[in-house]
Amino acid sequence: MSAGYTVRIVEDLTDREACFAVRKEVFVVEQNVPEDIEYDEYDAVAVHVLAVREDGVPLGTGRLLYGEEAAARTGGDPSLGALGRLAVTPEARGLGVGVALVRAIEAAARARGLTAVDLHAQTQALGFYERLGYEAYGPEYPEAGIPHRAMRRAL
Repeated sequence: MSAGYTVRIVEDLTDREACFAVRKEVFVVEQNVPEDIEYDEYDAVAVHVLAVREDGVPLGTGRLLYGEEAAARTGGDPSLGALGRLAVTPEARGLGVGVALVRAIEAAARARGLTAVDLHAQTQALGFYERLGYEAYGPEYPEAGIPHRAMRRAL
């Protein structure tokens, strides 16, 4: 429990739908990411995390890919996890929700024996991830029409 919210691993359909609702609000509505690319085949196999307010209102979400699914996004290394789809609702920004979600994803990665976590950060979020120990590598590239950089943190 932290600052009026909790973060948990998603284990049921209701929580998964809450994750998708947050992603729709942040990525599809706020950032104009096409809905048909926001949701993908990895959603079925990812470890999803959800931050909820004490009254059950969803505040943020993220996901971890590992194994074959992560290797496809991290250059083929099965010891790496892939953090993605990190989204925090506007009302929850600045409350530490994003940090709590990243740390929960890292804990899930450690529990699966992974040695590092990769992510594709929107360039405007580089500072956030750097403060959490991630290092950018490679050139900037577009993803869903938004500038990104690859980042990694050893666990």
